[in-house]
Amino acid sequence: MDLERVRHSTAHVMAAAVIRLFENVQLDIGPATADGFYYDFDLPHRFTPEDFSRIEAEMSRMVAANLPFERVEMTREKAALELKGQRYKLERLADIPEGEPISFYRCGDFSDLCRGPHLGSTGEIPAFKLLSVAGSYYRGIETNPMLQRIYGIVAESAKALQAQLDLLEEARKRDHRKLGRELDLFSQHDEVGPGLIHWHPKGARIRSLIEDFWRREHFRGGYELLYTPHIGRSLLWETSGHLGFYRESMYAPMEIDELQYFLKPMNCPFHIQVYKSQLRSYRDLPLRWAELGTVYRYEKAGVLHGLLRVRGFTQDDAHIFCTTEQIEAEVQRTIRFALYFFKAFGFTDISAYLSTRPAKAIGSEERWTQATASLEQALKAEGLAYTVDEGGGAFYGPKVDLKVKDVIGREWQLSTIQFDFNMSERFDITYIGEDGQAHQPYMVHRALLGSLERFFGILIEHYGGAFPLWLAPEQVRVLPLTDKQIDAAQKASETLRAADLRVKVDGSAGKLGAKIRNAQLEKIPYMLVLGPKEAEAGTVSVRSRTGGDQGAMAVAAFVQQVKAEAAPRSEP
Repeated sequence: MDLERVRHSTAHVMAAAVIRLFENVQLDIGPATADGFYYDFDLPHRFTPEDFSRIEAEMSRMVAANLPFERVEMTREKAALELKGQRYKLERLADIPEGEPISFYRCGDFSDLCRGPHLGSTGEIPAFKLLSVAGSYYRGIETNPMLQRIYGIVAESAKALQAQLDLLEEARKRDHRKLGRELDLFSQHDEVGPGLIHWHPKGARIRSLIEDFWRREHFRGGYELLYTPHIGRSLLWETSGHLGFYRESMYAPMEIDELQYFLKPMNCPFHIQVYKSQLRSYRDLPLRWAELGTVYRYEKAGVLHGLLRVRGFTQDDAHIFCTTEQIEAEVQRTIRFALYFFKAFGFTDISAYLSTRPAKAIGSEERWTQATASLEQALKAEGLAYTVDEGGGAFYGPKVDLKVKDVIGREWQLSTIQFDFNMSERFDITYIGEDGQAHQPYMVHRALLGSLERFFGILIEHYGGAFPLWLAPEQVRVLPLTDKQIDAAQKASETLRAADLRVKVDGSAGKLGAKIRNAQLEKIPYMLVLGPKEAEAGTVSVRSRTGGDQGAMAVAAFVQQVKAEAAPRSEP
């Protein structure tokens, strides 16, 4: 089944149903998406989920009628008459370059400007469901009218549709924005601005654990760490090309000493300045420099999404400078390092995508060939299945994207390994080779986790907020049965804390059942119940988040057990 064609055809049928049911409907676009379809409408009526059953019923009637999809080409003048009164469609018509065919698809009494392709008829559309409605700015520009976007899904059978709906419900339960509030992990505030994250103590504790692991493994992996400024002069961004090609995503400049400075959208130019701070020899290479560098990029309000799409974020950035002879080994080392990280955080289903030289590119063909070959060879050496996107690379170098699947099968892009011939040339970076001459090193951008904010959002959804023991912000909660056991509970917690475990005592006046429920809702891995018998014997009654009651145990024995369980983070 050609799912893209099915989804696009279903979007057209939905638009036809809306036209039939509501008055004064202005249409924009209705494409297929990676997991469904949508259509954008402008009309006086405000859609609610209660409207969906009517729209679905009308769509079902059209499917049952088995109406053919007919492609019709028109002149620009005739197309304009066909779209009379449809302001958004007329603007889309104007976007079609002169000389390109202008096509419509008819379906019963409905006609839509569209390049297609579509199914043969509406009767080929299988099971479908409308899901939600949301606001969407026309063309994604905030100063344009706000349209109403209805989302839907379609599947090859009613059973497959129900499986998709079940998956969506599971994803809703795991939504990092919902869990972030419930578990008190992070927040955003209008007074500060959208897309700017506040890490709460629990979220900050997890971030600290991630960063500590990241730093330790980078030192072990032969990297050195850098810290670079948050702002830089306009001259730097002119040289890098950002002001020419990336200005719309950069924040407004500030003036300091009559010079313009910009918040950094990327760390690369700063790392290059460190490289250029002294003469480099081939004996110095490779250089592997990493930074948890916070950057700021303007994103339109309509695309901001919790932790996954923000305006200020910390990249786990690195740049590798190496010689021609070193490049293959360095790329393979980088991919192996990325796989190590994925496994450490619980991701084992990994796929790779190799993007090669586009039609317009800088850098010699020889360097492109060698860089691409090193990426491909490294993927093969690590046994990774990969898809080649011919011509899909950036103009400045080929790249590999590594994606992981989470526990419910959704794919997330994490690592990117990107060659950059542009920066090397713009900043004229060189090293002195064995022949005593200046040579341009290969420069590789590399991010393992992408950004800490986005990675944290993915982790929340992957684990449903129930983080593994080594990442849990609170690993153990001690629950005294009554006030008489609070001193014993505090003593037990001190023993645990001395062993570097993260522990709290619930000294509230509630009943034990309520304390256990609270700990379960907060997804605490272990609860230690302390009643009079345990206090007298110097033991605790252990309850696990997943295994329930595990019986009484000496505090020292429990410490050994938990330390052993948390240890795998060191050897993923």
